[in-house]
Amino acid sequence: MRLPAFLQSRKARLTAIAAIVAVPAVVLPIVFSGSDEHGLPGGAGADTAYAFPVTPDHIPDTPVRVNQVGYLPDGPKRATVISDSSQPLPWQLKDNAGKVVASGESQPRGMDPSSGQNTHVVDFSEYRATGHTYTLEVDGKASLPFDLDPKAYQQLGIDALSFYYPQRSGIAIDDAIAPGYARKAGHTAETHDGGDSKVPCQPGVCDYTLDVTGGWYDAGDHGKYVVNGGISVAQLMSSYERSPRAAEARALRLPEHGSKTPDVLHEARWELDFLTKMQVPAGQPLAGMAHHKVTDAAWTGLPTDPAADTQQRQLHAPSTAATLNLAAAAAQGARVFEPYDKQYAEKLLKVAKTAYAAAQAHPTMYAPDSDSTGGGAYGDSNVTDEFYWAAAELYLTTGDKQYGADVTGSPLHKADVFDRAFDWQNTAALGRLDLATVKSQLADRDRVRQSVVDGADRFLKTMDGQAYGQAYAPEGGYDWASNSQMLNNLAVVGTAFDITGKAKYRDGVLGGMDYIFGRNALNQSYVTGYGEKASKNQHSRWYAHQLDPKLPNPPRGTLAGGPNSQLQDEVASAALRGCKPQLCYMDDIQSWSTNELTINWNASLAWVSTFVADNA
Repeated sequence: MRLPAFLQSRKARLTAIAAIVAVPAVVLPIVFSGSDEHGLPGGAGADTAYAFPVTPDHIPDTPVRVNQVGYLPDGPKRATVISDSSQPLPWQLKDNAGKVVASGESQPRGMDPSSGQNTHVVDFSEYRATGHTYTLEVDGKASLPFDLDPKAYQQLGIDALSFYYPQRSGIAIDDAIAPGYARKAGHTAETHDGGDSKVPCQPGVCDYTLDVTGGWYDAGDHGKYVVNGGISVAQLMSSYERSPRAAEARALRLPEHGSKTPDVLHEARWELDFLTKMQVPAGQPLAGMAHHKVTDAAWTGLPTDPAADTQQRQLHAPSTAATLNLAAAAAQGARVFEPYDKQYAEKLLKVAKTAYAAAQAHPTMYAPDSDSTGGGAYGDSNVTDEFYWAAAELYLTTGDKQYGADVTGSPLHKADVFDRAFDWQNTAALGRLDLATVKSQLADRDRVRQSVVDGADRFLKTMDGQAYGQAYAPEGGYDWASNSQMLNNLAVVGTAFDITGKAKYRDGVLGGMDYIFGRNALNQSYVTGYGEKASKNQHSRWYAHQLDPKLPNPPRGTLAGGPNSQLQDEVASAALRGCKPQLCYMDDIQSWSTNELTINWNASLAWVSTFVADNA
């Protein structure tokens, strides 16, 4: 089967990653602390806001699919019902005492192509009271419980951003900050072969070593990738930039908490510092370019604690895409850090300008799809979008006319960059969203802002046409990371609200979140710790409770990749062959093609969840 365009450049990565299921597990010398007697996070004395509630493995199924977390009292409230009936069905909304507080009839929607299910939709938006443990009964069948709470998403915004601290490389994770997730520092000078403190290049790439300690582990493996780090840190900084006061008030679980700098920027700095270390030093060939990634020489097995990784670390060749990611992220960082640390902001801007100039001098150094030993390839042979994004961030930070000319001269400036979800490989939308919301003297800024609104309107239309209300309807099946793609579409809708103030966009984001939290064909919440039936076995080498009861599941607030029609891993392809798009998912640690966790997917969750929290 031919992969869709989104996945073609990752094909080599997928083939390589498949080898991990056959790699013998490495015995972990480190026991995660703060666990209960079952090895799950959140034992006696643990911070219950961090640990997620333990839910049964088998939740009774129900044809009434709701947002298992809850709905805002003044927002849209819709559910999807699976039924063969072609006639409207009676429904009742019941409070926690069993009292009927609202009733009506469903709207038949017929066969849903993404699930193969015959569906109805129930809309109970007119009920605007507040309360907990409601159920929706349709034709005598009850949903899983949910709340009607204006603070339904407040904790989620904190959890989605606090995901990054235990994902850090080069630092010991403190049990007092992340109960149940303490571990030794990974890939430091004290670990095998000096870890990331003195990393050589792959043979033939360079003759120097770099200290590239720090940063975030990309996913459930030990690799650190500039192209994935770029979009991730950008979305974290954008969550600050769209609402600085709310970000300043949001307390995260991280060691730097308590200073005048907002916590989200402290977390962003951990990654920005790593990205700058990946820049080729002055005096070297390709000075100013950025190495594409640092990975192990060979894939490690599951489970493997980062500090127990014995593979040789390697720098991979510089790439234009990585260099432009560095330029864009550093330029945005210079802008957002300026009020808090001018010296650091100046450093970032210098890095960004140097990287952008280097990319202009070397515009076609593409990362190959074949470089997938020990880490994902992250190949990309079209960097027009990265040039547009980097130019946009440099222009918005400096106001320099030349960067502005690069923006307006890009073939993407007047193109529809919202014709598909944006991701690490398609970054033009990042530049467009910031051009629309960050103040500047851009001559056609009104047109740019209207393009965001037009994109949001198209996503709202897509949602209206879906029985499950998702802002996503690709042709040919669901892609890898479908959940993140949906959330990034919702980020466009949320930005349209920031631009226009129109309630339909805020309500659109709320309605789109329902799919992520259970209003879907599987009755599955895809965020660890949120919902009665929530993902908890995402693919990871150290959040590996499914493989070793002494280890924890992923932290509360971790997004699973979600349904993926291609089923590249052996576990999913054996169990789910022939599945309808929404049904191509399983909560299994070995199903890396449907159930991986990554820094960029959680960044999309963080942006949208903080948007909802700030506008509740």
